[in-house]
Amino acid sequence: MDRIPTGRWRKLGQVFAGPAGANPSLLTHAALPVAVPLEGDIVRVFFSGRDAANRSAVGTVLIRLGEVPRVEDQPAAPVLLPGGVGTFDDAGVGVGCVVPGGDTDRLYYMGWNVGGSVPWRNAIGVAFGDARSGRFERAFAGPVLDRNVIDPYSLSYPWVLRLGPGDWRMWYGTHLTWGAAIVDMSHAVRHASSVDGLSWHPATGLALPPEGDEVATVRPTVRLMAGGGYEMHYAARGADTPYRIGRAVSADGHRWVRASGGLAPDQEGWEGGATTYPCVFEQGGRRWLLYNGANYGGTGFGLAVWEE
Repeated sequence: MDRIPTGRWRKLGQVFAGPAGANPSLLTHAALPVAVPLEGDIVRVFFSGRDAANRSAVGTVLIRLGEVPRVEDQPAAPVLLPGGVGTFDDAGVGVGCVVPGGDTDRLYYMGWNVGGSVPWRNAIGVAFGDARSGRFERAFAGPVLDRNVIDPYSLSYPWVLRLGPGDWRMWYGTHLTWGAAIVDMSHAVRHASSVDGLSWHPATGLALPPEGDEVATVRPTVRLMAGGGYEMHYAARGADTPYRIGRAVSADGHRWVRASGGLAPDQEGWEGGATTYPCVFEQGGRRWLLYNGANYGGTGFGLAVWEE
C-alpha cells in the first residue's frame, strides 16, 4: 500500500481571512474549505461562512497556488443558503465535499437543526450543479443520510468518492453519545456505501474512533493512493485540547491505521493553537493541504504544501 514518503507539510500561511461582508449571509468565518482544482494554478475553494445570527451558508473564493498563494476573486453571492423553516438544514449548511460528474457535479453537505435537549442535530444533504462556476442548487428538501438505527444522534462532515459505476463510498462523522459537558461527548468517523450516491448504507463498525483522551475525530478527507489503498486526513481533539490534523491509511477503506503525516498547530498567529478541517488535494504535480485554525474557521483558512 502506497504511503507518503518521508517529508513534511510546509505551511504557506493564511490565504483567506474570511468573507468581506458584501453579502449578509457571509459576514464571518471560512470553515471547512474544499478545493476544486481548475486550470493552471487556480483553485476554486468552497467554504462555510456565517451571518449575523450565526447561521452558516456556503461561499466560494478563487485562489492562486504558489509560494505566496493569494485570492484572485471572491464572489459575494453564496453558493448554498440554509433550507426552509422546518427542514433539516434550516439553521445552516456546512460544505462537506464536491464530487465531479459527467453532466453535473455534486456538493455533499451537512445541514443543521437547532436542538431542544441537545445543542444541534445534523444530517447530510446533496446539491447538484457546476463546480467550475461555483453554482449549485439543493436537490431535495430532505437529507440523503439521516439518523437511523446505527447513527441515532447526529451525522456530519461527509466525504464522498465515486469509485466506479454503482460504487459510491462515504466517510462521515457520527455522534456516539451526547453529554452535559464536552468530556461526555464522543464523535467518530463511519463509512457508508451506495450504488447511486443517494441511498446510503452505513457500516455497523466505526472507521476511525477517538483514541486515548480524544473525544472527537472529525472531517475526514479521503483519497485513493497510487500504490493501492486509501489515505485519510482528519482532525481530532480532546476534552481540554484543541483540534489538530492527523493522518490514517487503510487497505479497504473500512479499517484504518493512524500514521505520520499530520499537521501540528502554531500557538501564535492566525492558527491560534489549532489545526482542523483538512482538505488534501493534488494540482500541478504537488500535494496541497487547506485547513482552518482556531475558532472553527473564524480566522479563515491557510495552505500547506507537502515536501519530500
